[in-house]
Amino acid sequence: MPVRREMPGYTPTREATVTLDIRVDDVVRLRKPHPCGSTDWIVVRVGADIGLRCLGCGRRVLLPRHEFRRRLKTVVARSEKPPFQIPPRTADE
Repeated sequence: MPVRREMPGYTPTREATVTLDIRVDDVVRLRKPHPCGSTDWIVVRVGADIGLRCLGCGRRVLLPRHEFRRRLKTVVARSEKPPFQIPPRTADE
């Protein structure tokens, strides 16, 4: 079976084309409220899974990236920290 991108008539969805720019300490709002009543979460881990901590009760959850993207409603507040960058190597290293 051909890869989806090579199939005739395939047009990528918005979710497939938008890169997810989420950083640790961002505050995000998901579509459904947590059982404690809060809808806001703070990002505590970014990788293959997105780690979240509920701002209402402190519960931590891990969501696969595709599920997080589907549940994400909006980014409430961005982290003030700059993204981590590896410094360039010098000639003497």
